[in-house]
Amino acid sequence: MSDSRVSSVAAMHRKQFGAGAQLYQAPGRVNLIGEHTDTSEGYVMPAALDLRTLSVLSPRADLTANIYSANFHQQVSVDLSQMPSAARGHWSDYPVSVLWSLQRRGIHCRGFDMTLAGNVPIGSGLSSSASIEVAVAVAVLDYAQTTLAKPEIAKICQIAENQFVGAQSGIMDPFASCCGVKDHAILLDCRSLQYEPLPLPEQVAVVICNSMVKHSHSDGREYNQRRSEFEEGMRTLRSRYPKMQTLRDIGEQELSDCAELMPDHIFRRCWHVVSENRRVLQAAAALREGDFVRFGELMVQAHYSMRDNYEASCVEVDILVELAMLQTGCFGARITGGGFGGCTVNLVASKNADAFVENVRRDYREKTGIEAEIYLSYPSDGAGPVPEA
Repeated sequence: MSDSRVSSVAAMHRKQFGAGAQLYQAPGRVNLIGEHTDTSEGYVMPAALDLRTLSVLSPRADLTANIYSANFHQQVSVDLSQMPSAARGHWSDYPVSVLWSLQRRGIHCRGFDMTLAGNVPIGSGLSSSASIEVAVAVAVLDYAQTTLAKPEIAKICQIAENQFVGAQSGIMDPFASCCGVKDHAILLDCRSLQYEPLPLPEQVAVVICNSMVKHSHSDGREYNQRRSEFEEGMRTLRSRYPKMQTLRDIGEQELSDCAELMPDHIFRRCWHVVSENRRVLQAAAALREGDFVRFGELMVQAHYSMRDNYEASCVEVDILVELAMLQTGCFGARITGGGFGGCTVNLVASKNADAFVENVRRDYREKTGIEAEIYLSYPSDGAGPVPEA
């Protein structure tokens, strides 16, 4: 994070509220493999990004929380003694949801002024929402003089998004934002929350290609529909396997044995989740062994499953994956994030990364007329305070 960006956001806060303040940061995340498995307590492999949200907080003497968004150039005010209980379809739902979730946890504070400024692209599948939520949470917890373990902070943010915002997202996004490790991906068991940092060596680069087709978490319709579909599948499976808690608890053969008990699209939703858990564990083994060819094969398989079984891709994202796999040095490519637009994640030999970026940007523009945003991603540490420049 550049000193100039920190200084700029600090100055913006002083201009808006007339006070100096402590700064905090929370990164977005890219998920290398393991999509839509966290909501069934499965396995995922995210990495925190060097794209992040900065939060700046200064104290007030009353019970008003003023929150200014540098991205939207808007300010909202919340009475902390009379918190709203539901989202209103506005950017402020995300920071307000965290205040609501903290109060439910019994964590209260006096009023404050806060500025939020982020460079995680909104609606891209890089978890801008979790980045905002975690940035608010770490700032307010510090202000309230309350220390929580980072996995607990992630849970508070997940509750905020599930129960206030209304998107039935899993633990992965806030967990990666809280617990990221520089130059590492994280193999996360979403049931136990045990995780293993896996080094990403210098000879491979993680490249993110933004299709510029945006999705929205704020209404949660597509996500919640998929969630209800595989919950329907779980109810059917529990009739055969009553000890099953989630889809994480059965294998592909057990699921196949129940295929005739459910509609085809419900079976395919469940098949994606069950097979994706296997792919994540296989990908972790490949990464430990430095087998990037195998890792890339698993990424492509995961994309096809998101496209065909979970039905959460789109034409533009599929084109990006196809173009990526034509490039020299590309081991694998897949959709990342919740789907229905957003980004692809690509594992590319570092020596070929610059040519990859140039070629994919050009070819995507020729095929779609859209100018993709492409980022070389550098895995970063998780959320916490930052010094003011």
